[in-house]
Amino acid sequence: MPQTSIRQSFIGVGEKMAKNKSITRISNKKRGRPKVRFSIWGLIVIFALSFAACFVSYMIAANFDEDFFENTFDHVVVDDNDVQSDAASNNKSENKDEQQTDIGDKITNPVSKSETKENSYFESCCLVTDSTLLDIGKHTEFKDVIGSAELTAAGCNTITVESTYGNNTVYEILKSKKPSSIYIMLGSDIGTSTVDSMVKSYSELIRNLKGYLTESDIYIMQLPPVKDDAGAAVNNSMINEFNTKLLSIANANNVYCIDTNTALKGVDGMIADGYRDPETGSLTESAYKAIADYVLCHTV
Repeated sequence: MPQTSIRQSFIGVGEKMAKNKSITRISNKKRGRPKVRFSIWGLIVIFALSFAACFVSYMIAANFDEDFFENTFDHVVVDDNDVQSDAASNNKSENKDEQQTDIGDKITNPVSKSETKENSYFESCCLVTDSTLLDIGKHTEFKDVIGSAELTAAGCNTITVESTYGNNTVYEILKSKKPSSIYIMLGSDIGTSTVDSMVKSYSELIRNLKGYLTESDIYIMQLPPVKDDAGAAVNNSMINEFNTKLLSIANANNVYCIDTNTALKGVDGMIADGYRDPETGSLTESAYKAIADYVLCHTV
């Protein structure tokens, strides 16, 4: 055959094959592909089987190796010294809490009867009073007395008193003296001052003393009874009302309150015979001694 015819034959065959190939590719693109469906249950089954396989392997290894757990997990070494140190630290903390609790214990008032102290107890005590107990030092061992006839409950923070520390307020004098125990009886201005002003000033004095003299025991003394004389400016109803206020002041500030009213009270609720001078109306020597004796057996 001529070479030209042979070449044309090959070209024709090549074109036909290329055409067939093109047709095949086109047909492949149009053919539908299978869809992949997601199954949550299949995933759960795979997870469960994997977990079971790991667990079985873990248990087999643990059974065949006695030291498996010791080799697998870290050791925690406890030092006996550290344990003892921690225990000691905890004990100190507990003791500190107990001490704080003791310091903050609520006082129960009025003070109950206690073992009677010797008269030497008064050497570390100081009494703040108005005209009510001003002369107690003349008849008892309660010698350290701060006060005057002019001192009142309403003016206890402003009225000055003459003392060995100069002419100062009660608070300033006590700051200098720093007695172990402070006894206070004020209230001679009942009937002339309002109860509210008396309570307000009394409370302020107690707060100031308690805040500064933290080591001192503070005792509020309730006022003694009187005779319910006809036309008298002060009666026992007024005394009892104010004594109730004094108890409330003591409780509110967590200081002591002693019922010196009972020490001088008779069966009729008024001051007992022999404790009041009928001419002057002031307390007698027997009354002063009764109060001093009551203080000695009502302490903490």
